[in-house]
Amino acid sequence: MAPRALTPVALHGYRRSWLRGDVIAGVTLAAVAIPECMGYSSIAHVPIVAGLYTIILPAIAFALLGASRMLVVGADSATAALLASGIAGLGVAALTPDTEEWLAWAGIIAVVTGVFLAVARLFRLGFLGDFLSSAVLVGFLAGTGVSVLTGQIPDMLGIPESEGDVWGRWASIVTHLGSIDAMSTAFAAATLAILVGARRFVPRVPAAIIVVIGSIVVVSGFGWAGELDVVGPLHGGLPRFGWPQAVDADDLAKAATVAFGCAVVILAQSAATARSFAQKHGEAADVNRDIVGLSVANIVAGLSSTFVVNGSPTKTQILDEQRGRTQVASLTMAAVTLVVVVFLDDALADLPHAVLSAIVFLVAVNLIDLHAFRRIWQIRRIEFGIAVCTAVVVLIVGVQNGILTAMVVSLLEIIRRQYRPERFVVGVSDHGRARRYQRARPGQQSLPGLIVFRYDADLFYANVSRFADDVMSLIGAAPDPVRWLVLDCTSITDVDYSASSVLGDLITFVHSHDAHFVLAGVDPELQGTLLTEGLIGDLDPDHVYPTVGAAVRAYEAAHPDVVEP
Repeated sequence: MAPRALTPVALHGYRRSWLRGDVIAGVTLAAVAIPECMGYSSIAHVPIVAGLYTIILPAIAFALLGASRMLVVGADSATAALLASGIAGLGVAALTPDTEEWLAWAGIIAVVTGVFLAVARLFRLGFLGDFLSSAVLVGFLAGTGVSVLTGQIPDMLGIPESEGDVWGRWASIVTHLGSIDAMSTAFAAATLAILVGARRFVPRVPAAIIVVIGSIVVVSGFGWAGELDVVGPLHGGLPRFGWPQAVDADDLAKAATVAFGCAVVILAQSAATARSFAQKHGEAADVNRDIVGLSVANIVAGLSSTFVVNGSPTKTQILDEQRGRTQVASLTMAAVTLVVVVFLDDALADLPHAVLSAIVFLVAVNLIDLHAFRRIWQIRRIEFGIAVCTAVVVLIVGVQNGILTAMVVSLLEIIRRQYRPERFVVGVSDHGRARRYQRARPGQQSLPGLIVFRYDADLFYANVSRFADDVMSLIGAAPDPVRWLVLDCTSITDVDYSASSVLGDLITFVHSHDAHFVLAGVDPELQGTLLTEGLIGDLDPDHVYPTVGAAVRAYEAAHPDVVEP
């Protein structure tokens, strides 16, 4: 056994008894990942073999440098769509899809994405991925899914493809419905039927690779390569290693605009996937170490004739279903794929584009998570609106601009929550031991003469005026003259300079109404802040309590005439 220091983090504690299961899982994973990644190549508009290269050297790099035992790295539909949209929007003269120059730009963007991820790790900016909320990510993936599946329909039907936005592409599809190719449609329909049927009845069978092999055999056997649109020679072999092309500062700046969006999606999706599967197996996720692995994986991808890679939820799920335990399965997948591109690349030449597009079509459909939309609707309607809005924006302005818009929407939602947090008047009984939380409205009180007000956000310059207005409205409309206003500070951890000034004026306002301003649930850090800002000095020292219950009992002791409801 190698010394622990030289053993990849993801393989610490490896047991020989796991090897057989990992190898079998890796072979099965390759059987699913190979056709998937070929499809992702078509989404990214790069040569098909480039998709296969994403699960060779980049997957090995992550396996050796990442921390997650389960996360499978390779081409991903969301980043492939983002990459294609971004390159198309670069404005480079004569740059067209499916060319060597397009692939070179994809490689440059992968390298810059890796650099962004390295910077994110160095300066601890991994939190940027958290700015894509689950609702926004669901909407982004749904919009991406609709965009991707729209792009696959022409090849499935054997009709001409069109460029432009999703609406224009649908219009083109409708226009060409009269020229559908029966053979392409039949292959696509058979592929969909087999894949859907296999998922329903035999989910552990790698149906995609069976369809790929079967369609190649049929096309070759009947000599239909001249009648169908097939992928043609892959020009495989070992990945070419080197810088994609000569670039200047302007090229890097253009690449950075696309790479930033890719890096954010990678941070959000990979971290969520790694955490989810680590927790499922009772392990702790080391997201920072995973960022290192993803950074190197993307740099290696850019230097090895391929494009951006990401932690793939679908591939990781397959690995888990096949009882794989560690990155040995990913290393096995890389080895199998290497054998395919070096020795079997000619055999893939007769694969119909209709079959490949049908595989990608189903992947795109899976991006549209209707169950997640339903759950969001049931739990929080405003987040449902955000998810739908994000999906529509992706369809209108494209995937690249959609991811930036998604980040802005997430930030606006954070600001909205801080500006308009939940606010309650806390009803109390049993001497403060039993509580009920009522949304704060004028005319409410906790006990006669007592208002316990809970505010679920820190106080800062943007929300403090609204906070003060809420308190003054409650005091002005209280059924009984207010004697104590208790501020429940359980959710308040900070008060900034601007807020401290307004809070000081509010304390004066409460005192002017012959009432006491009382604090409850103040943690030591907040108490220190209030002392520094001079606010504690405006209060009776006895009117700072550790809990709301203690404050309520003190109020009842000071006013024995008060009767609990």
